[in-house]
Amino acid sequence: MGNPKYKRIMLKLSGEALAGTNGFGIDFDVVNRISQEIKEVVDLGVQVAAVVGGGNIWRGRDGRSMDRTTSDYMGMLATCINALTLQDSLERMGVITRVQTAIEMREIAEPFIRRKAVRHLEKGRVVIFAAGSGNPYFSTDTAAALRAAEIEAEVILLAKKVDGVYDSDPRINKDAKKFDKLSFYEVLEKDLKVMDSTATSLCKDNDIPIIVFALDEPGNIKRALCGENIGTLVGNL
Repeated sequence: MGNPKYKRIMLKLSGEALAGTNGFGIDFDVVNRISQEIKEVVDLGVQVAAVVGGGNIWRGRDGRSMDRTTSDYMGMLATCINALTLQDSLERMGVITRVQTAIEMREIAEPFIRRKAVRHLEKGRVVIFAAGSGNPYFSTDTAAALRAAEIEAEVILLAKKVDGVYDSDPRINKDAKKFDKLSFYEVLEKDLKVMDSTATSLCKDNDIPIIVFALDEPGNIKRALCGENIGTLVGNL
């Protein structure tokens, strides 16, 4: 495995990834494995920021009979639970970590302050951004793209349950075609659902490449970071 290709990264983790095979809640074995991989990246001298989804606890679309804004705020709170879980796991491994939230909750986390987040990164601390962007109707994908632009991350590592971007769902269609590289324009034109369209447009406009890869394969975070040919690269190609 080579040297890191990027100095500062944004790692986007889905909430479902933290549930493991359970499909709901938190699988602490999975969280600890992810934390160990993040520690290995930090030990290489890479500055790591992360955004964690909340789908293992609550998804906004689950509250079909609820007010959409209320349902989305519940999802933001779910991301805070996941962020604190990841923080605890990392710090038990000796990785200094800060959680910053878009919704102020001073007793458990710092409010998001861009300059403070950048300073934490420069000091080698992992910064976990929670509560999305703090706004309903915006996903944690959009929060990851927004925070990545704000902290000037060089790449977004998008860890998923599938090993890249396909032209259809490979879990349903065994003949689905995997893409090695895609332009942002192709993703938007073909509606490939790499991230939501708002997040994809933000990355396109700010020239932040996205590497989509499978989180289930141990070591993939470091492989993606070091520029190995895994998953799918999305960028201004």
